[in-house]
Amino acid sequence: MPTVSLADISPAIALGPLDGRYRKDTADLVDHLSEAALNRNRITVEVEWFIHLAQNSVIDGVRRLTDDEISGLRTFAENFDADTIATLAAHEAVTVHDVKAVEYTIKEALVELGAGDLSELVHFCCTSEDINNLSWALGIKGATVDVWLPRAKALIDSLADTASGLAEVPMLSHTHGQPATPTTMGKELAVFVHRLRRQFERIEASEFLGKINGATGTYSAHLAAVPGADWPKLARTFVEGSLGLTFNPLTTQIESHDWDAELFADIARFNRIAHNLATDMWTYISMSYFKQIPVAGSTGSSTMPHKVNPIRFENAEANLELSCALLDSLASTLVTSRMQRDLTDSTSQRNIGVAYGHSVLALNNLVKGLERLAINEEALTADLDSNWEVLGEAIQSVMRAAGLQGVPGMDNPYETLKELTRGKRIDQADLQNFVAGLGLPEAETQLLKTLTPATYIGVAAQLAESEVADWKARTQG
Repeated sequence: MPTVSLADISPAIALGPLDGRYRKDTADLVDHLSEAALNRNRITVEVEWFIHLAQNSVIDGVRRLTDDEISGLRTFAENFDADTIATLAAHEAVTVHDVKAVEYTIKEALVELGAGDLSELVHFCCTSEDINNLSWALGIKGATVDVWLPRAKALIDSLADTASGLAEVPMLSHTHGQPATPTTMGKELAVFVHRLRRQFERIEASEFLGKINGATGTYSAHLAAVPGADWPKLARTFVEGSLGLTFNPLTTQIESHDWDAELFADIARFNRIAHNLATDMWTYISMSYFKQIPVAGSTGSSTMPHKVNPIRFENAEANLELSCALLDSLASTLVTSRMQRDLTDSTSQRNIGVAYGHSVLALNNLVKGLERLAINEEALTADLDSNWEVLGEAIQSVMRAAGLQGVPGMDNPYETLKELTRGKRIDQADLQNFVAGLGLPEAETQLLKTLTPATYIGVAAQLAESEVADWKARTQG
């Protein structure tokens, strides 16, 4: 048995990989979705509510704050640091209530600012969930806008650049894993640009809702204390004007979390499309369509020196699955609260950062993976040259059109090509001899004779370039 407990080593060893091995990829989320970030946001919400009430003279006889007091309070909130965390912890050790600890901490700050006479205005008519829902909304908004969306954009940007560079590189398609109508590598990557872009735009347009309406959403304490105030209006102007969130006017004790579920479903869908990208890139690498550019000094396999493993795509695949599992669970759990309130959301929400972290880690790995790829045109060309039978689609389509135009001998074109190509390997000579004997008009005969798998790509290149141009125009102005 070990003689030293790893749990006793200082500094503390992280239990989870997001705060350990992968810390550099996920550290930016700490400012938004960690326990400390939640408490910083709680202080911000409490301070802004205090200022909102005082400056709107909601309670008769309560003085307005001076400019210095307002500045001092906001500076206190902005300067949240290790000392603040320690103060909160000391209060919570006594109160056994995290939001009450925030209230007491702010009251102490008011005394230091010379505004202790207004201390009972802190947390006025609030239930803990009034503060918590707004704090979580601020944290999720910050994590989404400042961290997740830029990582998602970086992936789409990298994918768009790769798609543009490979827009005209022909590639054999593989529908159902079988040789199929050729495309270009750039067009196939542009499909992912388009798919990811649609989800990106949905997430970018997300609403972040909040409420501040008391213990059961009725403003009961508010009206009992100050009957003459327009509390719904005060709540709306606070949520929207002071915090920059969208006001939810009708709730129980909790904000209903429906917007969280909508957002998490959209991010999970983005994740799943990115997962499809990861598995496709892994497959293209396994088919030698891409070469991986080795990182100097890196080891692919501990025993096989020749290998360069597609680790970035494999890492992304696994972390996207973990992120989706958490996001799905959160979306399912958070929309249900027994009657006016239960606390299942409280512990669940503390895993939002973990869900975002696995997604961010995966997106970073996908970008790194794309950056270390080089197209292997020799392998692409070899596959195309080995599968002339894919031109059967083109020939039977030309025959159909000719038959409809009255050219004789064009009966049953599909069946004719099926007989020639199905389950068989044919070469260029076989196909050209077949075309020569069809009796097609000269123009159509020459078109088909000059057609090759590499040139049978339709408007794939134009489709790729158009999608990339649209994305760049949207994001680069």
